[in-house]
Amino acid sequence: MSGNGPSLAAPAPPPQKPKIAGMIAIGVWIAFAIAFVIYFAKAFDTTLIARFGWSYLSGLWVTVSLVAVSFVLGALVSLPVALGRMSANPIAGGSAFAFVYFFRGTPLIAQIFLVYYGFGQFHDFFEAIGMWWFFREAWYCGLLSLALNTAAYQAEILRGAIESVPKGQWEGGRSLGLPGSVIFFKVVLPQAMIVALRPYANEIILMIKASAIVAIITVYDLFGETRQAYSRTYDFQTYVWAALLYLALVEALRHATNWAERRLTVHLKR
Repeated sequence: MSGNGPSLAAPAPPPQKPKIAGMIAIGVWIAFAIAFVIYFAKAFDTTLIARFGWSYLSGLWVTVSLVAVSFVLGALVSLPVALGRMSANPIAGGSAFAFVYFFRGTPLIAQIFLVYYGFGQFHDFFEAIGMWWFFREAWYCGLLSLALNTAAYQAEILRGAIESVPKGQWEGGRSLGLPGSVIFFKVVLPQAMIVALRPYANEIILMIKASAIVAIITVYDLFGETRQAYSRTYDFQTYVWAALLYLALVEALRHATNWAERRLTVHLKR
């Protein structure tokens, strides 16, 4: 309305009433959680900890070491793959794209079976070149599979992080007469790693959960030890303890990521 009269404010929308179906669903989940806690408290068996505690810790160590080593190896492989993805060279770009497309587009369990069972068909060849010691061990096969799988995901994380760095950083480095390698490793890559910190943490968490698959090829990680404990007791509490250990591992990683992010981005806060 024009003129000098006071303008009328739009009426506030009426408060929305909570959906009945949503409230029922939340109530069901809360009731289920309470019932589970009560049942687990009544059925709690301390003898399981005495019998399988060390086995669980041994399996936890196998899981942590497997994920840590495979993540580091994957990071080393992901750098040239990410550079290949950004390259204008059709051979480098096509090879990097094929690597990423295959390992991101196929199930991890299929990749593990391909390495563990598939490479075993070439026993004579690997024996001749002295590499059979590697492919005959389930732990190494799981390590190789996880490393190649995470390398594909890390390559895309790294590529996106590098491309997010402003082009002005390159131009500023060139104006100072810095070589391209120095600009990349000293200027661009450190900034990209800050951007990639959260996605890297998410990738490690996904690896921790996906690493349970290696138990299928007789690697006695945390899940493998849990399967052994259940086969001897037929008590589902064995899986509850495994779930709690996985949860504790993920929470520790989440808090470590938050701490690292606060330390690395302190200069960005005003």
